Amino acid sequence: MLKKSITTMLIGAILGSATFVTAASPSTNDEKDAEKVRTDIRRLGTGPDAQVKLELRDKSKVEGYVSEANDNDFVVVDPKSGTSTTVAYPQVRKAKGNNLSGGVKIAITIAIVAAVTFLSFKYGRRGRRVYF
Repeated sequence: MLKKSITTMLIGAILGSATFVTAASPSTNDEKDAEKVRTDIRRLGTGPDAQVKLELRDKSKVEGYVSEANDNDFVVVDPKSGTSTTVAYPQVRKAKGNNLSGGVKIAITIAIVAAVTFLSFKYGRRGRRVYF
């Protein structure tokens, strides 16, 4: 009888703590998402080359470039209208960005030149002698 009571209390405690953890997990996910957005924005950098497309939690969309980034928020400037929008990291649902650094641009250029050179030697005009 005592074993059944102890077992029932342990099962109740385990289920109760599992429910508590599940209820607390969305805030941790929001913090993880905000931290991921923060690191992505910092990696992207600032300036007119740091283009972003954001979908916020209130279903609005923001497009432009990142002009400045702080610990709590960042500023997105729309180049067409010149308006700036301050966005807090937890407000962002999805973020897409594009900023190619100088090294990446050089590597892409070298790869294209190498591919064109290779293809021109392989399939290019070969000196063929024509005998009459």
